[in-house]
Amino acid sequence: MPARTHRIAAPSPGGLPLLQPDRFAPTKRRQLSGPALRTFLSIADRWRWTEAERLLVLGSPSRSTYFGWVAKARDGQEITLPVDVLLRISAVLGIHKALMILFGSEPAALDWLTGPHDGPSFGGQPPMALVTNGTMDGPMLVRRYLDAARGGAFGPPGPMDETSTPFSDDDIVIV
Repeated sequence: MPARTHRIAAPSPGGLPLLQPDRFAPTKRRQLSGPALRTFLSIADRWRWTEAERLLVLGSPSRSTYFGWVAKARDGQEITLPVDVLLRISAVLGIHKALMILFGSEPAALDWLTGPHDGPSFGGQPPMALVTNGTMDGPMLVRRYLDAARGGAFGPPGPMDETSTPFSDDDIVIV
């Protein structure tokens, strides 16, 4: 019987694997960790997170570990964050990016993020409650929701929703 071979990742149309097998290598994590943490801290400041919320979002590292990371990142020293922490930071960066695209201003984005939400994913909670709940699922759910809105699947309610009228059969023109 011939030996089985396992592919690490399916090739993309260009022939390269969709997921590079070395994507979590220490050298790549070291390259990303300082800039990622500095950006995370800037967003956390803008969103007025407490120390406890920052720790929850990062997966509950000890305070001494967290402050060690922060000191190294701010001083430009090399730091290699764990994969889980980088994935959590990536979710926050994706949320921030999507909010800026959808709302165009920090205050409007923060209003949406901190206000109650009727969407089934949120159960009446502010999306921020999910982002800071300490799980990986919370921030990822918010990020996926916003990415879907960016892609046109639906959108956060806004002024256009209040002034627009539904289409009628007469509005549909086939040429």
